Amino acid sequence: MAERPARSVLHAGYFDAGLTEIDPELAAALGGELGRLQDQIELIASENLVSRASLEAMGSVIVNKTVEGYPGKRYYGGAEFADAVERLAIERAKSLFGAAHVNVQPHSGSQANLAVFAAFLEPGDRIVSMDLSMGGHLSHGSAVNISGRWMQAHHYGVDPDTGRIDLDAVADLVRRVRPKLVICGGSAYPRAIDFAAFRDVADQVGAVLLADIAHFAGLVVAGLHPDPLPHAHVTTTTTYKNLRGVRGGVILTGDPELGRRIDSAVFPGVQGSVILNAVAAKAVCFGEAARPEFAAWAASVLTNARAMARVLAERGFDVVTGGTDTPIVLVDLRSVGISGRDAQALLEGAGFTVNKNTVPGDTRPPWVASGIRLGSSAGTTRGFGEDEFVWIAERVADVLEAQTERVVDETRQAVSELCARFPIYPGRRF
Repeated sequence: MAERPARSVLHAGYFDAGLTEIDPELAAALGGELGRLQDQIELIASENLVSRASLEAMGSVIVNKTVEGYPGKRYYGGAEFADAVERLAIERAKSLFGAAHVNVQPHSGSQANLAVFAAFLEPGDRIVSMDLSMGGHLSHGSAVNISGRWMQAHHYGVDPDTGRIDLDAVADLVRRVRPKLVICGGSAYPRAIDFAAFRDVADQVGAVLLADIAHFAGLVVAGLHPDPLPHAHVTTTTTYKNLRGVRGGVILTGDPELGRRIDSAVFPGVQGSVILNAVAAKAVCFGEAARPEFAAWAASVLTNARAMARVLAERGFDVVTGGTDTPIVLVDLRSVGISGRDAQALLEGAGFTVNKNTVPGDTRPPWVASGIRLGSSAGTTRGFGEDEFVWIAERVADVLEAQTERVVDETRQAVSELCARFPIYPGRRF
């Protein structure tokens, strides 16, 4: 009989020692990130703050389990509880969005979009989507992304005077190009999307309509933004930006006949094993979004974004489209005489985390950009209301107007004081 290996083959504390003891260098970096979150105001539109329950799900023992395939049809044994986790996430998402079929396995929104391409397109097929520089997304056919390298992407923009989508121009482009796929939604377009109108355009050429609602999915759930499900053939979203969950993607459809194509495109099409701890945390997210208080939170997100847009416009800043119907506020800084890159650095020094962003008609490269993109989701999750967001917008305007070390330092101190009144993750070390 073979001799049992000694327990000493494992390093000391493998099953019971904490991260600080085992890896103090990494623990220090994570502790630094916790401190940054606690002491800065997060205004990046693609970020949010997850619940303690989501953190626990992400760090749960389901992380040890490997599965491929779908519940009830796995390629590995021991999948009883993995199936329970994924089924829970699927059923909650179906109920939340009113979808006939849901796939919760995509690792990200970009992976979800890639799976839709794999389900409905062949390399070289034509697609129509919003130009990245006008507010679209990298995964919608940008030349530097696999979506743009594999497909013939044709892009629509926005009206140069209003900053809004010109649906007549979109229809003209679609009729001329005759794509197999039309995409609506983006990463820096602040206005509501008319999904019914986009479906009419897609139907004119027999194209599939994909709605990417990653930046406003929570508003859709709360009834504060038009719902794509009755109109789009397929809808994709992330679970973090406006749903307050962990990073990941989801594919939804109101047509149950499309479910098999979508599932096959995700696995084995573009992904392998399921990241089960992320799926578990997605289930938490969907459960939280079904609670009555989520609708109140979403309403506050929209109120707060509009408060920021209003104050910045009153202070003389060029708010693209003049306002917002989403958590996004896009600000064109060309009239201020500062690039997006410099504004981002200046505001970070003052305690505000933002991202530089191109604006319609931008002549600067995207790594410099002429604008900044602000978002209200994370701050609203922290507990900030309209009064706090008015204060935030005023301070952002002060910093960008003055561009002096004194104003930056004074604002940084005031930001720290505000953050102390709205603590997050009390008692956590990292």
